Amino acid sequence: MRVKGRRRKSIVFFITLGACLVALAVALNVGWILLNWRQVALLTLGIVFFIVLITGVVLNTTFLVREIRRNEQHDGFINAVTHELKTPIASIRLYLETLKTREVDEARRREFYDIMLADSDRLLNTVELVLRAGQSGHRRLPVQSSVIDMSEMALECLELARTRYKLNSAALRFAESLPQGERASVKGDADELRAAISNLIDNAVKYSTEEVDVSVEVEAVDNRRVAVRVTDSGIGIPSGQLKQIFKRFYRVPGRVVRRIKGTGLGLFIVRSVVEKHGGRVFAESAGEGSGSTFTILLPRVQQR
Repeated sequence: MRVKGRRRKSIVFFITLGACLVALAVALNVGWILLNWRQVALLTLGIVFFIVLITGVVLNTTFLVREIRRNEQHDGFINAVTHELKTPIASIRLYLETLKTREVDEARRREFYDIMLADSDRLLNTVELVLRAGQSGHRRLPVQSSVIDMSEMALECLELARTRYKLNSAALRFAESLPQGERASVKGDADELRAAISNLIDNAVKYSTEEVDVSVEVEAVDNRRVAVRVTDSGIGIPSGQLKQIFKRFYRVPGRVVRRIKGTGLGLFIVRSVVEKHGGRVFAESAGEGSGSTFTILLPRVQQR
């Protein structure tokens, strides 16, 4: 909290400094013009220097404020990742110490093993998320292409999420809208597309309200595009944040969101993967408390 307070003071200081410099420049320039209004050549030169000075001050202030905000996002990311790494490690260590120091019956032992495996999966998912975020910045990396049935992949990701979060069939639903006999096939990297869809489903579950209600739909928009939609009835997204949420480290401000742990990388990875495959992703929401829908559009492989 003290760090955030100091940063807010820094932002106010630089904005105030920039405003004072602009006011001083305006005063000096206006005074100089009034005193030397007959000297046209110097007047023109003074105006040019004045514009350059104002532009430099504004750009400098903007750069400083952006850097301060970027540092805040980086610190938030480090804190989130540290928590996501530390929590499962502490949990695994606790159960291992219990198994080592106490006599535990077989049923309890199996329960401990299941918990430790789940914590290991959480730890591995966090590491993979950070690694994928680093790889997403390298657009020149080649895509390992293969023909993928998006219906099969979406259903696979849905079943994985159902197992991971221990949800019933009513909480996670799957549907497809395809002409009879056709497949929603795309060409791309199966691992990357699987990670993108899984991130959307995980977010839908994570940001749901008390009762999880998530649907995944695969649709053939036309002969050239395939859509994968993930819809939830969760906390929703303010209209002004719908484009911001795909930025690296960005998290929607608000008390509810702050209570949900996250790194701010999931949607950035989704956008990077989809764009690398020649598609686009966008979010829709009626506002806070109204749920949200994320749609991935990908080029469709023409069936022969």
